[in-house]
Amino acid sequence: MSQPSDPSVPPRYPEPSHPDAVTPAPPAYPGPAAAAPPPYPGGPASLGPQYPASPGPAYPSAATGAGPAYPTTAAGPGPAYPTAPASPQQGPAHPTTSAPPYPGGAHAQPGPHTHAAPPPYPGPGHETGQPGPAVPPEAHAPETAVPASEPAPDDLDYRHRGARLHVSEHQRGADATAVGRLAVQLPGALVSLALVGSIALGMLGNVVGTLVVLAWVASGLLVFHRPTELAFARYVLKLRLPNQQERARLEPIWHEVTARAGIEPGTYELMVENSDELNAVAVAGHVVGVTTYSLDKIPSSNLAAVLAHELGHHTGGHAWAGLLGYWYSLPGRIAWAVTRGLARFAIAVAGVFSMAATGFLILFMALAAVAAFLAAWYIAVPLVLAPYLLAYAGRRGELRADQQAAELGFARQLAEVLYHFQTEEDTAKAALAARGEQLKEPGTLDRLLSSHPDHHTRLDALQPYLGLHR
Repeated sequence: MSQPSDPSVPPRYPEPSHPDAVTPAPPAYPGPAAAAPPPYPGGPASLGPQYPASPGPAYPSAATGAGPAYPTTAAGPGPAYPTAPASPQQGPAHPTTSAPPYPGGAHAQPGPHTHAAPPPYPGPGHETGQPGPAVPPEAHAPETAVPASEPAPDDLDYRHRGARLHVSEHQRGADATAVGRLAVQLPGALVSLALVGSIALGMLGNVVGTLVVLAWVASGLLVFHRPTELAFARYVLKLRLPNQQERARLEPIWHEVTARAGIEPGTYELMVENSDELNAVAVAGHVVGVTTYSLDKIPSSNLAAVLAHELGHHTGGHAWAGLLGYWYSLPGRIAWAVTRGLARFAIAVAGVFSMAATGFLILFMALAAVAAFLAAWYIAVPLVLAPYLLAYAGRRGELRADQQAAELGFARQLAEVLYHFQTEEDTAKAALAARGEQLKEPGTLDRLLSSHPDHHTRLDALQPYLGLHR
């Protein structure tokens, strides 16, 4: 393939031809959301287009010079996807995914991450999905047993065989979303700096206190320190390094994704989370995590789309900007939480004595809050708006990561993953409706505070890359 004229601009790859002109239907992944496992190679034939599989490349080993043999399904067809077309006119569907409560991760929700209520932190996520409404466990279809020995189909087009077409000018960057996230966190960081400075200088004196403040300011650099990141991912997020079998499955796919993006594959560290949810996450400056379900159960092309989405969070700077902003605003968050706790305790104590004392205390606190707001409105207003602005930046970051995955040639595969989540939600709604119940949809405030767009919005943004008419 010829060298592009501008090596800093990744090439846009054409999507593979579709067997029909309708929007791709969601793949039937094994697990709680599927009534039966997809007919993988060797199984009975089913309806739906068949995607040809191709063998994975062998990458050289530093120790032996020979690459390990990666499992492929070259002898058989790819997974069979159901033919029932998904309706793009359907209203927004809210995925139900789960993620560990960590600061600054990039989801998914791609990521397509993937979950329970959103954690109180700025960060792209997961992966792939946004937090959705609570669904009773009985609303889901019963889990279908899948033989552990049956590998996920390897239907990825390894067009580069690990060889990069070009080298990206920036292996890691900061787009408008990352810069905006840092700007929104600036007032909180200033409040935190004032708190740390006043406490350190007041308790330790000018010399030692100044050193403590400087050390706290410099501690943000640990976001880019790989050993610290790995320790954070391992002990806080419960991620682990992949074993030999997982690495044999994951590395060929990751090499293909990074080859298309012009990124050195060793720039980022691959880790695994033991989870039965379809999810992935971009963490801090170097870590890309994927769940065991995503690694073992979904086709290679869909897994590549998920990884390309998380790579977009990293190259856009969403992950490190989210964690850095969270870290520098943490002292202010802690002080605010302590203040609210003390206020509630004081009101509870006053309520023991008399209602009049309780009312007087509440009035006094309200007046103090109003006075502080008026005296420092330039700090107070941004602090009040920060959660909504951070959520908006998160939604823009998810769409930007989707765009990168689509530009690398994974638009159809990413749409399949999103339709999988949408089908999951529709199944839950149908199960509740059959019992005369109704799924509680997120309210306006919940949507404003969501860090992920709804699936309808994300699928609509992918339409230009799918070549489908609205």
